[in-house]
Amino acid sequence: MPTPEFIIRLREKIGHDPLWLIGVTGYIEDDRGHVLLGRRSDTGRWALVSGINEPGEQPAETIVREALEETGVAIEPDELVSVVADPRMITYANGDKVQYLELLFCCHAKAGAEAARVGDEESLEVGWFYRGELPQDLSETTRERMALVDEYRARLRHGDAHCLFRS
Repeated sequence: MPTPEFIIRLREKIGHDPLWLIGVTGYIEDDRGHVLLGRRSDTGRWALVSGINEPGEQPAETIVREALEETGVAIEPDELVSVVADPRMITYANGDKVQYLELLFCCHAKAGAEAARVGDEESLEVGWFYRGELPQDLSETTRERMALVDEYRARLRHGDAHCLFRS
């Protein structure tokens, strides 16, 4: 997985010490209700499209950029679903430690953009799936984020349109 340049520069100064980063994930649907997933090259598991927010970049721009880079699909963010501090400290194979503030957006594929393809080395394959026909080997974080989307949409149906926060 390519590490953003700003992280490489930070790591030169702080080594493997923990970094607090902003992760942005998109729950992306097409007009038929399919969800866009990519099978990650680092874990082999299927996951929602996600990426690290670059300095000065708006979070909604991050997920638009990541979707286009990873899948070739042009998207439009619709709603901010949740803002959650992931309590897990991740230690990557090279020893780098990271913890994420995770922003989750519901997004839709722009008209005519439904053809997904592997766009970079971060994915082994990409595809559209109905919720009832998801791959069995979904990442744990994707299952958690899909549950947040379900919770958010249930709240919307009952008139509560607020972003989900955890306390």
